[in-house]
Amino acid sequence: MSRSLKDQTLALAGVFQAANLVQQIAHSGQCNQASLETSLRSLFATDPENTLDVYGGELRDIREGLVTLSSVLSQQSKQQDIEALRYTLNLIQLESRLNRRSDMLDVIGSRIDQARHTASHFGYTHPNLISNLASVYADTISTFRLRIQVSGNPSILQQEENAAKVRALLLAGIRSAVLWRQTGGRRWQLIFSRKKIIRLAGELAEEANHSLYH
Repeated sequence: MSRSLKDQTLALAGVFQAANLVQQIAHSGQCNQASLETSLRSLFATDPENTLDVYGGELRDIREGLVTLSSVLSQQSKQQDIEALRYTLNLIQLESRLNRRSDMLDVIGSRIDQARHTASHFGYTHPNLISNLASVYADTISTFRLRIQVSGNPSILQQEENAAKVRALLLAGIRSAVLWRQTGGRRWQLIFSRKKIIRLAGELAEEANHSLYH
């Protein structure tokens, strides 16, 4: 697995994309379906050729994450940016705990493998698959003492379908945090390499925009 700053930025954008989608669902019950599909599909990319392959091989698939990463790390002025950043940092922290639990990693791996059939049969955004992935998260990551507190509209979050999407996306966020660590990503870089990461994410987002409209 390549360890370049570009690979780290793509993986970090994966965490931010999942965090941003959680934030959208928690407040409105809606989110971008293409971005949702990319995030959930990344859980099944267990043997990728390269980092971008985890997200479908096209920059436009991870565009929302790149835009969020660039905006959140440079401003943090809007409430939604602060929430997305909090979720991202929590996911990175949870992943480092999970990394020390090979037993739990095995359970997650085998259950995602079992869900492959549902994914190939129904697609990545089908409610059956989403509730399946949500239960993987609930049975494993949710048992850590550190819990991600999702802020939003309580009546939206109480709907089973939305709660399941949030959990499935948090699992996808953990997947990207694993990838970020595998490509050499470390928490100190968010402080010391922040400007470089913001600039690169902005350039990649531009490239993604270009491919969207051509």
